[in-house]
This record gives sequence, C-alpha cells and structure tokens, in this order.
Amino acid sequence: MYIGIDLGGTNIAAGLVDENGKILHKFQTPTLAERSFEEIVSDMAMAAERVISDSKISRSDIKSIGVGSPGAIDNQNGTILFAGNLGWKNAPLKAELERLTGFETNIENDANAAAYGEYFMHGGGISDFIFITLGTGIGGGIIIDGKIYRGFNGAGAELGHNTLIFGGDMCSCGKRGCWEVYGSVSGLIKQTKDAIKKHPDSLMAKLKSGRGTVDGKTAFDAAKQNDPAAKAVVTQYLEYVADGICSLVNIFEPEVLLIGGGISKEGNFLLGPIKEYCEKNYFCKSIRQTKLGIAKLGNDAGIIGAALSEKRG
Repeated sequence: MYIGIDLGGTNIAAGLVDENGKILHKFQTPTLAERSFEEIVSDMAMAAERVISDSKISRSDIKSIGVGSPGAIDNQNGTILFAGNLGWKNAPLKAELERLTGFETNIENDANAAAYGEYFMHGGGISDFIFITLGTGIGGGIIIDGKIYRGFNGAGAELGHNTLIFGGDMCSCGKRGCWEVYGSVSGLIKQTKDAIKKHPDSLMAKLKSGRGTVDGKTAFDAAKQNDPAAKAVVTQYLEYVADGICSLVNIFEPEVLLIGGGISKEGNFLLGPIKEYCEKNYFCKSIRQTKLGIAKLGNDAGIIGAALSEKRG
C-alpha cells in the first residue's frame, strides 16, 4: 500500500491507496498556506501518520509516500523549485518528509499527479494520454509511453499557457492571449459577465440577480433553457476550449484525452460540441482519432496519482 498526499493552497489531503488505485482511507487538514515551510510539512507528516493509525495498519505495510505539490518540481531531487501560492523556493520537501516519516517519498507536480491518477484508473493498456482540468486556470498533465512528461526542469506541460489569440487579453502569467484566459472557468465567468452587460434582459441576467453572483454554471444553465445570449456565450466558450484541445491533439496525438474540473459535470452538453469541433479541425483526419472523454476521479485523482506515480510513472 501507498500514501498519497495532495498538497493544495487550501487543504492537505492524504489517502491510503492500494495497488489497484483504490483509496481505503482519507484524512484532510487545512494547509494554512501563510505558515512556514516547516509547519506545513509537519502537518503533511501528521496527515500521513493519521491515515496509518486510523486505518489500523502496520507501518511496514506502507511502501512509500507520494506528494502532489503545486509549482515547478525537481522530481529527481524532490525539491520544490518554486510554488507561488505557498511562498516556497528551492524547498527540500522530499528530504524533510523522509526525515519526519521515515518513508521513501516521491514529489510530483500536482497537475501531473492528477493526470497520472486519471491515466492509471482509466486502464485499457493505453500508452499516450492527456488530462486537462478546467478551473480557475487550465492545468493538466501529459503521459507519454506510460510515463509522466515533466520537461527537462520539471516545469513542462503548462497546458493553459499556449497562445490561443495572439496579442489577446492579459494572462496572470504575464503573457497575452493564453488559452487559459479564454478556456478556463475564470474566462467563462468573464465572458458571461460581459454578455450580461450587453443583454440585461437575458435569462443569464435574471439568474445572476437571483443567485447574487455569476459562476461557471450561469451561462450553461441559461443556455439549456434556450436563452439566445447564453447560447452564444457557451458556443464561443466551447470553441475556445475545443481549439486548445485540438492543438494538443495535433502535437501529441494521444490515444485518450480527458477533461476534468467542476465544469466537466456538464457532461455531453460540454463534450458533444468539443468533439464535433475537434473532428472537423484535427490535422490528421484518419479513421482512428483521439478518444475524448470526461474525467471520473474528481479530487481523488491527485491522491491516487501521487501515491502511484513513482512506481509506475
């Protein structure tokens, strides 16, 4: 058995994971990201120990710990090169966790860990796989020949920062026109707000008034009720998402590409138009095409992928 730890800016989530990727027990504690490196790592070690004690298993049953951490990761040395939301730079996470727990520890980028979790649980003997998550930004990971692609310094596969519109809107990374600006849920919310200003009598505007806010569901909920302004927002948004996916497929041609994030709960209302757009615009129009689908694991993907990636990825 393995322990997987998903280190987020809000919570530290730890899980006991078996060889088949099943989570047998979970424990969660607040990250309190403003704290020092030492305090946060101490709580990560505590979370691992709690998973063991609450599960009533022997420490000898644990083969290793895997961590999915935000930021740029030096996987070979187990160092967090930079994690802005934690304020870490060149943080020796592997060494400190091994000192505190006594378990061999592997450190992985959190998006890579989630990608590997989805890949592992997808099964089917595939070798090339991409996972994207649509949230505040666009994250994800790439699996090539069954192994996580990290780039030469651990910062590869920043999927949301391909240019979608040259000279477009400013991205948080400092570059203009990134896919993330247009295809993330943050982008969708901005597009929805802009449309509400132009169409104050739309159903979207009524939903905003009733709910007191605009979120990633506002335009989709209104579009499902045939609101013309909302349908225009959703159509444009899905083209932004699909065009970015089409570029990834043209570059990597994975066997499978899965879409995650809360908005993926829209199911075929999201996936159908994306498939249609991609099939029309792929460079390679052979009989065999990349299978597009919706991710299944939700927040468990990071725990499972972190736990199992070292031994298999």
